[in-house]
Amino acid sequence: MEAKQLFEILIRENATMLLAFLRSAVRDANTADDLFQETMLVAWRRLDDYDRSRPFGAWLRGIAGKLLFASFRAQKSQPKNLDQSDLEWLDGRYAKLQDQPGDTFSEKLSALRDCVGSLPQSYRDPIRMKYQDGMPLGIIGQTLSITLETLKKRLTRAKRTLADCLDRKITTAEQSP
Repeated sequence: MEAKQLFEILIRENATMLLAFLRSAVRDANTADDLFQETMLVAWRRLDDYDRSRPFGAWLRGIAGKLLFASFRAQKSQPKNLDQSDLEWLDGRYAKLQDQPGDTFSEKLSALRDCVGSLPQSYRDPIRMKYQDGMPLGIIGQTLSITLETLKKRLTRAKRTLADCLDRKITTAEQSP
């Protein structure tokens, strides 16, 4: 298989994951999209450097992380809540997700959406506000008219419920022929 075909296949399998990774690190969608495009260009130029014995998604996230911090340095605007250890943690979470059974990242994301949709409203709203809308905890608490402690408990319980739901879906997928 020639390099262009290999690259197209690997990108198709990893594009959604890479964009999700970048949007997890950068709240601005336009910046994430720009970094995605730049990552694709660098990956294409450096395809000969890719070690085929290692996961392609991790290689892409490594390139994206370097470009992300280069962008922060150039703009002198690195967010106070994101440093190298945070990015490594985020990469680890994506690597773990990538290792889980399931054909594509999109299918795994669909399973997560199903699990979020099955949460009780009292858990779903805080999860959406925190992780989708990026709202600060204080504002979420005020919006929902609950104390900060109650909000933290709901988020913890919601994340535990989501993890259990995803585990059940993965177990079911593994047992299906």
